[in-house]
Amino acid sequence: MASNNKLKLKLLIEKKSQKVLFAETGKDVVDFLFSLLAMPIGTVIKLITKESMTGCLGATYGSLEQLDNTFLLSNQTKSHLLNPTTSTAVSTNSLLLSASDDASSGGKINKYYTCPGNGSSLEFHNCVTDAYGAACLVCLKGMIKQVEFVARPTVNREEDKGERGFVKGVVTYTVMDDLSVMPMSTISSITLFNRFGIKDLSTLQEKTVGLGLPEGLELLKASLQSNNVLTDVFLTKEEVRA
Repeated sequence: MASNNKLKLKLLIEKKSQKVLFAETGKDVVDFLFSLLAMPIGTVIKLITKESMTGCLGATYGSLEQLDNTFLLSNQTKSHLLNPTTSTAVSTNSLLLSASDDASSGGKINKYYTCPGNGSSLEFHNCVTDAYGAACLVCLKGMIKQVEFVARPTVNREEDKGERGFVKGVVTYTVMDDLSVMPMSTISSITLFNRFGIKDLSTLQEKTVGLGLPEGLELLKASLQSNNVLTDVFLTKEEVRA
C-alpha cells in the first residue's frame, strides 16, 4: 500500500519514558481495529503465523462493550462483533481484507459445482461441492456444473449518509496504547493527562504515523503479545528526541 494511501494516527508520546500515551484518529482506524474482532481465529493465525494468543485484543473487545450505541452506524450492532460466527465478515475497508481472503482460501478463488440436472423442475438435488467431478449423493453423477456462490453483504450502506464500516465518521476517537477505544473529548483528554500524571506539556511530543498493510499485520501480531501495541509498532528509542 502506498504511503499516501495509509490511514493516519496522531500519537501523543511521553518523551522521557518513550511511550505512546494515546493516539488521536478517525473512523477508518477504529473500523480497522473493530474488524479484527470479526476475523476468525484460524485466519488470524495464518496471517501472523503461529504466535502465542496473548495480548490486548481483550481491551479492544471491552471498549466496544462500553461504547455507547449512539456512536455505531444505524445498521450495526455490537452482538455480531462481540459474538462473531465463522461467517462474520471483515469490514470492507479493513487493511487486512485481501490478506484475509488469501489466507482463508490459500490464494485461490473457490469454485462450486453441482450435478448437470440439478436445478431443473424434474430433478433437484441439494448437493454442492468444491471438488470438480465429485459424485452427487442422490444421482451419483459427477458434479461438473459450476454454480455461483452469492455471499451475504459484508457491510450494508448507512441509509442516510452512505457510510460503511462500524462507527460514525463525525467523531474523533482516542486509541490507547493497549488498543482500547473511546470517543475523544476535552474532558476525556484532561482525565487522561491526570491519569498519566502529566503536569508539563513540554514533556509530550506529537507524531503522525501511517497505518498500511505492513503496519496492520504488525499491529495484529503485537495485539496478541503485548499491552503496549502502539509503542511497540510505531515507536523506537531512536525516533523520540528530546
